[in-house]
Amino acid sequence: MPYGMLAGNGRFPMLALESARRLGIEVIVIGIEEEVAPEVLAAVPKSYSISLGALSKLIDICKTEGITQLMMCGQVKHTKIFSAIRPDWRLFKLLASLDAKNTDALIGGVARVLQDEGIELADSTLLLKELLAPVGVLTKRKPTSDESKELNYGRRIANSLAGFDIGQSVVISERACVALEAMEGTDAILRRAAELTGGAPLRLVKSSRRRQHLQFDVPVLGLNSVEVMKETNTTASSFDAGRTLLLDRSDLIAKANEYGISLIGVAPED
Repeated sequence: MPYGMLAGNGRFPMLALESARRLGIEVIVIGIEEEVAPEVLAAVPKSYSISLGALSKLIDICKTEGITQLMMCGQVKHTKIFSAIRPDWRLFKLLASLDAKNTDALIGGVARVLQDEGIELADSTLLLKELLAPVGVLTKRKPTSDESKELNYGRRIANSLAGFDIGQSVVISERACVALEAMEGTDAILRRAAELTGGAPLRLVKSSRRRQHLQFDVPVLGLNSVEVMKETNTTASSFDAGRTLLLDRSDLIAKANEYGISLIGVAPED
């Protein structure tokens, strides 16, 4: 029985498909047409493309293909909530029933609808366990005393905010919280923080929102993340070990070493 992959943007879907190929696992890709790269759809024998609002079509495809396990791989920009995308009747009904349109509420609601149809959301990192961050310093350079203090301060803030399901990242500079992530994404808040601080050194903390499951919205760091960290004078970053994907991990760490950036995996508190 094949796995289904609901594919968004970024490197995540392609890396997962490459792993599936090595493991001999059949995957049918259902790409979100506003987000998915054409090469992801072309990488498997069978793929579909659907609009972000087409929940009924997603269910129909899963039933036609005998998919009972569906992985969500890749980013879908949260700002799409306010775009011109038109939900089908099933998604419209779900949206009308929600008190909030944050990530947990939206995807949690979709998960319940899928479950009612016999489709389970699988662990989105199922095929990429080797890319989950381990505990400890991953780069040649360890964080300085000041960086460690600011990262610890940022983690306290991130953990306090986790239950509100706002965003995954907090930016600290000179022991002050400079920026909190909402819908704009990590790169955008780093650039905003750099502008606010006039280029002062920044520290980035990414949190998994105290979410023990990995069905959706998994924190991710990739090569582009490191490039933006260099651009914004972000000298150190900590993230939840076992719950954060390091895409192109070897290249990512090599690039961080080149730029003198310290990367640290921290054991989650829950």
